[in-house]
Amino acid sequence: MPLISIIMPAFKAERFIAETLTSVQSQSFVDWECLVVDDASPDGTAALAQRIAAGDRRVRLLRHAANRGTAAARNTALEAASGRYIAFLDADDLWLPAKLERQLAFMQASDAAISYTAFRRIDESGTRVGRLIHVPAEMTSRKLLANTAIATLTAMVDRERSGPFAMREMRRDDLILWLTLLRQGCSARGLNEDLARYRVVKGSLSSRRLRSAAWVWQVYRHEVGLGPLRALWYLGNYGARAWWKRLRF
Repeated sequence: MPLISIIMPAFKAERFIAETLTSVQSQSFVDWECLVVDDASPDGTAALAQRIAAGDRRVRLLRHAANRGTAAARNTALEAASGRYIAFLDADDLWLPAKLERQLAFMQASDAAISYTAFRRIDESGTRVGRLIHVPAEMTSRKLLANTAIATLTAMVDRERSGPFAMREMRRDDLILWLTLLRQGCSARGLNEDLARYRVVKGSLSSRRLRSAAWVWQVYRHEVGLGPLRALWYLGNYGARAWWKRLRF
């Protein structure tokens, strides 16, 4: 049974998924399984993932018959995952080779239920853009409301400490999960090392800033239960930090 299960939703990721899976296979820590869930992609995503899985038994391809969204794809992978630790990686992002090794050692030393790391942004060609995105040493649910510190491609959860969990099948399922676990008393610690690459893809859901802000607003109002003034204050801080990340100096 692998120690780490990697959760990878994939939809129309034909351009990037081979490079993403190569970054997983290049990890210095080797006791992992990678659960790729093809969410009914109309391109060659599934075929590429299957080809890689055929040569590496640690990679498993699961498929949805119809498109159900990122949260549902993550839940399909979570249901099949056997590892104690859960790591998240979308099919267009990348990890540096020491990511799992360094983060696992950090979690075991800090007794954290959740950990997250620093990272950099890249464009569609893989060219690095902007500066290193540093992370705070710890995170609480209140701090997270005004912060974008836990990037999903850097997150790892210890299920022995968090207990069972699943994604809410709605937009910003990742933010909802971090808030839920933190409000349940889970500890979250940041490893301020450059270990991942977040790919900015034109037209992707995360690149649509106004729509993304609207989803965060819905989380504040309906999931967390904030009043409109408090929600607006937190959204302003959240947006300012997101803007700061995008600066290219």
